[in-house]
Amino acid sequence: MARRRHTCKYYFKVGHEIRHAGITTDLERRERQHQQKWPSGHIYKVGNVTTDEAARGWEEQQMRMSPARRRKVHKGR
Repeated sequence: MARRRHTCKYYFKVGHEIRHAGITTDLERRERQHQQKWPSGHIYKVGNVTTDEAARGWEEQQMRMSPARRRKVHKGR
């Protein structure tokens, strides 16, 4: 049986700067939560909806990556 794909990967951006990388099952709720700290920011969905396991692996990679490197990857460089 295939695993459910219901987890989204995202960057939370303020202007063109990535402030946070994470995963969630509810992008709208998560955006509102982040906007409490950064009111002018917004969520940028990364890739397709995926399994929880795959999303957690991506999130771990993002946490190990420096903010400067994350910006380059996001811009496709």
